[in-house]
Amino acid sequence: MGIHRSHRVRPLEWLAEQLIRLLSLTAILVVFLIFLFVGRESLPIVLGQMNSAAPQTVIPVEQFDSLPSERIRAYLGLSAKEFQSLNQETLKALLEIRVEAALEGSTNRDAGLNTTEWRYLLKPYQWSDYERPVYIWQPVSEVPKYNLVPLLVGSLKTTLAALFFSVPIALGAALYVSQLASPSAKELIKPAIELLSAIPSVVLGSFAMLVLATALQALTGSQFRLNALLAGIALGMASIPVIFSLAEDALTSVPVAYTQAALALGASRWRAAWQIVLPAAIPGVFAAVVLGFGRCIGETMVVLLASGNASILSGSFLDPCRTLTATIAAELGEPVVGSHHYRMLFLLGTLLFTVTFLTNVVGDLVMHRLKSGLEGRK
Repeated sequence: MGIHRSHRVRPLEWLAEQLIRLLSLTAILVVFLIFLFVGRESLPIVLGQMNSAAPQTVIPVEQFDSLPSERIRAYLGLSAKEFQSLNQETLKALLEIRVEAALEGSTNRDAGLNTTEWRYLLKPYQWSDYERPVYIWQPVSEVPKYNLVPLLVGSLKTTLAALFFSVPIALGAALYVSQLASPSAKELIKPAIELLSAIPSVVLGSFAMLVLATALQALTGSQFRLNALLAGIALGMASIPVIFSLAEDALTSVPVAYTQAALALGASRWRAAWQIVLPAAIPGVFAAVVLGFGRCIGETMVVLLASGNASILSGSFLDPCRTLTATIAAELGEPVVGSHHYRMLFLLGTLLFTVTFLTNVVGDLVMHRLKSGLEGRK
């Protein structure tokens, strides 16, 4: 009875609650459907159902109308649903690609390899044109190469460089604004930092590529203008507002009594902020860093413009690199729908989803562990 009477007394509040609940469920559903779509497109690669090896027998395009559709479908390696979704022009284009691949790969000993197998995706291999086993991403070549390791390392390098740059600045600014700054300074500094989030990522990437690259090259003496360090600094500039806002909220939520007790015992304001307030807010600060990590690893335009886009495996931050997101953005418009290159790009998207999901899960577990330790629960 109480619930129904509440609906009659406050109908607008009840309607707002239902609307918020509906929007939340819709957002979760949309994210799930996006992941389902991306995962479905990459499933043939995951299950080993794709074959990039040059065919031994070639079906000329001229025989398209005279052959049974089932034979053409099996020849192209398509499922029945995929075959029905493609028109005749697309199917003929796929046949032409197979003919060209067979002609180009006839003299290459690697032409018969199925480079979409997991051993070629994750392990080094000595290709016919190389003197030693290498990790290489080269989808458009005589023999397509889809090793994922250079892209994973490139994404990790730029993200780590961004966090090393942004976390100290963002946390230092959050600690100063929440604990040490005067009210007038806080009203000026906080909006100024949060205003950085309004700068489009393409502007940050262009600034890094055109201006910051020259200064950084002169400072480090690097051989390359565009490299992982430059992309990391630009990514750090993009993630500073996210980390700052969440960390500042966590620091501000610490009870004022903590600071007053420390000051009463003779501690300075800086010492109270550093040794009392920051440890008390560590769960929220850790959550800010985790979200900053997700912001960096999912960024596209900055790394596309500033990283150099060279899919090489190197441990140096001064060498060019290529990330998962930049590869998807640069190549998704090139491959034929349903081809192994097309499926491989969706596999990269699935990896991004997986890394982001696992990062959030681990971050949530660690945050609750820290929170429980601070509150004295086992």
